[in-house]
Amino acid sequence: MPPDSRRPDPRSAAVQSRRISRVPAFTPVPLRARKDGWTPLRQAEFLGHLGETRCISKAAERVGMSRESAYRLREKPGAGEFAAAWDSILGVPAAVQPPPRKVTLDALLWRIEQGRYRPLLRGGRYVATIKKPDNRALLAALGRLDRMLPPEGEGGQGPEGHGK
Repeated sequence: MPPDSRRPDPRSAAVQSRRISRVPAFTPVPLRARKDGWTPLRQAEFLGHLGETRCISKAAERVGMSRESAYRLREKPGAGEFAAAWDSILGVPAAVQPPPRKVTLDALLWRIEQGRYRPLLRGGRYVATIKKPDNRALLAALGRLDRMLPPEGEGGQGPEGHGK
């Protein structure tokens, strides 16, 4: 591989000093609701501050959490999008992901309820977080629910639930 086509070391001064203009949207890690824990908004703020400071310790401190708890959050089940956004901010090459596991209807409904969060940076500084609906999860849930219905000709019921 030619030397100019390799990605730079993510710890190099050039990579550390570059400004991040966009943090990818992500679905928060599903956790129990705790006022002092990693709420979905706190997760988004952490990523926003990480984009601004490029330092995990500083970003965690700014949201009132510890560096160690941020790493534990990253390793939790369902943290794939959070970890991918984290890696994208720090310029770490994307890891080879295992094939996606089957998502349950409950998980899809949770993603619909939570939505997707996207931290906004302006001039390299974290300014706000946008919460948007998770349309992919909504369409997947609708498709799954549609497949659960019996075909129209079976079951003696019409689409309105009335007998024929």
